[in-house]
Amino acid sequence: MSRVIVAGSGIAGLTAALRLSGRHTVTLVTKDRLGESNTEWAQGGIAGVIGPDDTVDAHVADTLTAGAGHCDPEAVHTLCEAGSDAIVSLAEAGVDFDTDPAGVWARGMEGAHSYPRIFHSGGDATGQAISTALAQKLRTEVAAGRVTLLEDTMLVDILTSDDDRRPGRATEVATATGITVLRDGSVETRAADAIVLATGGAGQLFAHTTNPAAATGDGLAAAIRAGAEVADLEFFQFHPTALVGPGFLISEAVRGAGALLLDERGRRFMADVDDRAELASRDVVALALHRRQAEQDGRPCFLDARAVPDVKAKFPSITAGLASQGLDLSRDLIPVTPAAHYFMGGVATDRDGRTSIEGLFAVGEVACTGVHGANRLASNSLLEGAVFAARAAAAIDALPADTSAAGLSAHRADLAVEDSNPVSHDLPLPQFRSFHQTALTRTELQGLTWAHLGVERTAAGLRTLLDRLNDGARKAGTTTNSARKAGTTTNSARIAGTSTDGARNADDHPTAPAAARIEALETANLALIAWHMARHALGREHSLGAHTRTDTTLTSSTTAPSTATPPTALLQEAPAC
Repeated sequence: MSRVIVAGSGIAGLTAALRLSGRHTVTLVTKDRLGESNTEWAQGGIAGVIGPDDTVDAHVADTLTAGAGHCDPEAVHTLCEAGSDAIVSLAEAGVDFDTDPAGVWARGMEGAHSYPRIFHSGGDATGQAISTALAQKLRTEVAAGRVTLLEDTMLVDILTSDDDRRPGRATEVATATGITVLRDGSVETRAADAIVLATGGAGQLFAHTTNPAAATGDGLAAAIRAGAEVADLEFFQFHPTALVGPGFLISEAVRGAGALLLDERGRRFMADVDDRAELASRDVVALALHRRQAEQDGRPCFLDARAVPDVKAKFPSITAGLASQGLDLSRDLIPVTPAAHYFMGGVATDRDGRTSIEGLFAVGEVACTGVHGANRLASNSLLEGAVFAARAAAAIDALPADTSAAGLSAHRADLAVEDSNPVSHDLPLPQFRSFHQTALTRTELQGLTWAHLGVERTAAGLRTLLDRLNDGARKAGTTTNSARKAGTTTNSARIAGTSTDGARNADDHPTAPAAARIEALETANLALIAWHMARHALGREHSLGAHTRTDTTLTSSTTAPSTATPPTALLQEAPAC
């Protein structure tokens, strides 16, 4: 029996914890209350092949096509083959999937799918239904003493056996030994034999996002600081149809039911962009909307669902959300805009969630398994969380199996892709090493990323962003370097407010409210992720999937898998501290 920490309580974290409960000493850490995650916000359904007319091969083909040829085919096959079992398992856990008049689970259609294979619960409340069911089962495990639950507890750092290494000096693979968390205003250390990162995405990096406030990339940032290999950070999906203003998501399923996209003059335009029209992949639709709005001097386009039969009954959550903004889905044209939605990149893993750090696993949106490629297929995210969390739990059950870098699947050994290596470019490197501080405010950071790392990108814009990020880190203060050299402070101690430096960040206010320190750390996490994203985006000089470079006409036809980069390689030339 091992000590296992699961960080995150979306579908991936809950699935992992439930699978491990009873066989290991399990602690689940979640930044908010149990179940408050991107999963709970998911309006779309979960994709899976259940039905005589559909096939796993068709689901695989659709996923590969949506991913712009950048997916790992083996990982995609693993995902799609496990789809039906994952959905059945969720039903057994208490998820009540919608049925047709014959009492059979209803299958919906969404963009870039060739067959109806999307299963919903409560119409457009699938994520909430899944989150509620799994959280209830988890609380049962907590009550039985099989799981320790730490709510309102923020992950700060991943501790490893190689914490004193410097870039280029590591001689062996690091082993995860525990985590530090911010809880009740203080930093605590938790030891572990295995850690499962399931902390979700980083949508709050952008000024316009469909993600909840907690989606600040904490797990990814902690993994980067620990030296874990990352991949595909240039690929962030922008959902085409978020309500202008609040960023409220209007699910792909509405277009799947027949809704159309119109420009400001009421003209349908997607049929001129792609043969699939409104049901093209998300990268295609988001880019088309973004460019049409630019032609309209920034004025929005509209979603027209007025002709969709029983649209309010089919989408009760969306109907209620729009009503709160004074809009009627069945009568009004709904102003929509692209918004940051899903991170395809993340901590590089194999098909069992293993990372390049021994004992550290990553599942769900924080991970990069290779299944999404350059653009995620609609309704594959909940499926990925369920499938790969279960596989990671099985791998942990098999400990002490090899979970080191050598244990990564073969495709992770050959991840360099032609001109997409972000290490090869002569760029300014950050003059900081603590990664827990930035002088940029959240609003400043979000504005910069939306302008330079959003739907369309240029080399000049990405360099501007990198300069601002580096400047923000320098202004936050580098005096902590000398303090750390003297052994008077650590990253975690500084987050707790015990540092002697004067940087304007989470570190310098020991009496500040915990909420202020959390926000400062979140902003620093986002700044760190933005820096790595910009480096990856600058390195990929051609457009591919959700990554659009407007300063080049190059596109890629590569079918190679994702590009993995150890963060230490990017920091090779950074000054030692």
